[in-house]
Amino acid sequence: MKTQQMINIKDAEKDQIGAVITNLDVVQLEPESEEIGEILSAIYRNKLIVIKGQNLDPKQYVDFTKKLGTPQIYLQENYHHPNFPEIFVSSNVNKPGEKVGVAGTGHYWHTDCQFQEQPLSFTAITPVIIPETVRSTSYIDMNKVYKNLPEDLKTLIENKILIHGGNNRYKVTPDDIDKSIQQLIEYQNKTAPPVKHPAIIEHPVTGDKILYASSGFTMKVEGMNHEESEQTIKRLFDFIEKEEHIHTHHWDKGDLIIWDNRYLLHKSSALPVGEKSKSYRIGIYDKYPFYKGISKNS
Repeated sequence: MKTQQMINIKDAEKDQIGAVITNLDVVQLEPESEEIGEILSAIYRNKLIVIKGQNLDPKQYVDFTKKLGTPQIYLQENYHHPNFPEIFVSSNVNKPGEKVGVAGTGHYWHTDCQFQEQPLSFTAITPVIIPETVRSTSYIDMNKVYKNLPEDLKTLIENKILIHGGNNRYKVTPDDIDKSIQQLIEYQNKTAPPVKHPAIIEHPVTGDKILYASSGFTMKVEGMNHEESEQTIKRLFDFIEKEEHIHTHHWDKGDLIIWDNRYLLHKSSALPVGEKSKSYRIGIYDKYPFYKGISKNS
């Protein structure tokens, strides 16, 4: 029988993100245990958590995420771990003649699966091979951005719908050889057509209002002409990406990082040429709809 652990959670400082959790072995946690409840509460409360000192094999990693919710299997198979499709592999390290995962992922501001009808609730990442110099991911708290929006811009987008798409981020695969650009565009439009979400969403657990937009996936404002839309989203992106809004988390071996995609944009760090990096990501759907007013299974 697995024993209860004396989990230690150090919450983020006021107006900051990121709790640190220590004295915990996630392999030993039981589903629906008190500790799982504490972890989930910490994610909603702090927007991001770092569980220190974990050394998980792929099966243990997948099993743990199942205790938090439902792991996603990403729509493009070239990202999948060969034995555990729930694991999205970001890697520039490959054996001769064998390519596993995709290099250079996520180096732009975005929230995971914003281009889908049901975006990801949480993202979990753990490093496998750590670069020598760059060990960080950057985040923007979009609840904080919403609160700080200039009043005229807030009024302009308050009841608007934004259109999002991920087709321009598509990573070509060996199967795409001999296909034309037009064929690839048509395939992506069919596989992941643009979607609509409110510009301001309400968190289903905390009730916080959050600006839901990113320069990585947000394409236009519904109901505006092209010029008005372009001007509006440029103002949004310029304000969102101000240096004062950016939080950078420096991670270490054994870190298990989990964040709430409703709140946070993120952006991976660019690697210097020759640096090796490999990480395992698992997207997780929690038991709530992504935002109030959207169906859980839409």
